[in-house]
Amino acid sequence: MQLSTRLAVLAAAALATTAVTTAPASAGQRPDPTTDVRIIGFNDLHGNLEPPSGSSGRVVQSDGTTVDAGGAAYLATHVKQLRAQVRNSFVVSAGDNIGASPLTSALFHDEPTIDFLNMLGVNASVVGNHEFDEGYKELQRMQFGGCHPTDGCQFQSTFDGAKFPFLGSNVYFTNGLPALLPFTVKFEGGVPVGVIGATLKDLPSVVTPEAIKGLKFGDEVEAINRTSNLLDYFGVKAQVVLLHQGDGTEVEGPNDCKLRPGPAAAIAAAVTPKVDAFFTGHSHQQYNCVINDPAGQPRPVIQGSSFGRLLSVVDLKISLKTRDVVRSQTKAFNEIVTRTVTPDPAVAALVAEAKTKSAPIANKQVGTITADLPAAGNAAGESPLGDVIADAQLAGTQSNNAVIAITNPGGIRADLTYKSSPNGEGDGVVTYGEAFTVQPFSNIMQTITLTGANLKNVLEQQWSASGTKILQISSSLHYSYSASAPIGSRVSNLTVNGTPVDPAATFRVSVNNFLAAGGDGFAEFTKGTDLSGGPVDLDALIAYLGAHPSLAPPAADRITRLP
Repeated sequence: MQLSTRLAVLAAAALATTAVTTAPASAGQRPDPTTDVRIIGFNDLHGNLEPPSGSSGRVVQSDGTTVDAGGAAYLATHVKQLRAQVRNSFVVSAGDNIGASPLTSALFHDEPTIDFLNMLGVNASVVGNHEFDEGYKELQRMQFGGCHPTDGCQFQSTFDGAKFPFLGSNVYFTNGLPALLPFTVKFEGGVPVGVIGATLKDLPSVVTPEAIKGLKFGDEVEAINRTSNLLDYFGVKAQVVLLHQGDGTEVEGPNDCKLRPGPAAAIAAAVTPKVDAFFTGHSHQQYNCVINDPAGQPRPVIQGSSFGRLLSVVDLKISLKTRDVVRSQTKAFNEIVTRTVTPDPAVAALVAEAKTKSAPIANKQVGTITADLPAAGNAAGESPLGDVIADAQLAGTQSNNAVIAITNPGGIRADLTYKSSPNGEGDGVVTYGEAFTVQPFSNIMQTITLTGANLKNVLEQQWSASGTKILQISSSLHYSYSASAPIGSRVSNLTVNGTPVDPAATFRVSVNNFLAAGGDGFAEFTKGTDLSGGPVDLDALIAYLGAHPSLAPPAADRITRLP
């Protein structure tokens, strides 16, 4: 049976079941006029089975303090606790479960992560852009199972695939037929809840063309509305959307709402009032907002950061008479996945197995160097390894038309040393494990548009009352600074590819998602526009090392310190 036919049959079967089984309960059967349904969501897990490290493993609270968070075994415990509080509950994902993953998952084509999601009891997930990293056929394998066509089954002897559907109401074959299920229906408390999935319509701009060959991506609002109307026609009145699209925020706590209006807010404001809540993703931000629908009624729009650090919870009260959500009684919150709970033992065993089996792969050679590449900077703050990493990030985001790459020094966690062989002799070999130690956070590259004025302001923010953080820059960018000049007026002689920077000109600049969100005090980056996704920073570094064997330390001429 062709996949498109199979999808149509599954959708029809789901609706037929709904039509037969969702007649209103009589007063004698259920005296209560409403039922409570809890939906627990997360987004942008990116295969982070182990607790993520550094800033990627912390949640910033409203008062600026941080909490260590994340880790599959802890996440599973929190989900169980949340489900135990409300009898009728289910689990969803807003996409990017896989792709751009750390060593323990990526080495096995993310099969351990799918196994984890099955153990977690996920009921539905929208596809994110990273679900297409290895192409549509690999996405089908993630859904239906089977061993990898080239590498076979390396994690376990078999791979059964996901026990939950990947949704995408706006994902089509080029002939117009649906490429994914647009929705699923979950029955809780005697009522059906429709779950609609929609991914970003601009997905082709953040993946390689080959990965989505034969596919097209439509307008999110149109697809959601069409699917919502279909569900409504068959009596499914309670509806939520899993939207792999998100907005930026100012610095905020998990349950604050300080959005910088973007595509997710616009979609939420335009979608039919038949939809009752939005779980969003993609931007790796944390927010808990209420945005009115076109009829002026409030509905939650929520996102839970990334890497399994937060769980987004929406509590619905649903009328047993109308089978629709009592919107005024909806509650939503983000819960931090703290590491103070007892880790789930079954999930912990899965993670330990993935970690053990990935260890031999860590010794794989990925490149060679001719001398040490230290992370520490010189008198001007320029680091040999920082130069290499920035150049690698620029090379890895050329498809986004990047002309500059900038990385934060705190994201470079170790040196790459020439003496890397077990016996201490200088062989210049760089292993996967060594590269991973340098960049362990699995930060995702993002390319944004900045003006020349923005660019200068970013560089001026390297100095503040709290200290100095010298950014590492690609070879396309050069500047001077005077350490004795007033803060805010230190940078001069700013050029891009040898041309003086016009404050009004625009430049495509690649940074990791931590900096794009204003991390380390670089708030100017949050003014960037036209964000496009890219590879994981580690993947960019490995690709660059592979393309430049016998890599020598670059000349330290990008940053000049003046008296």
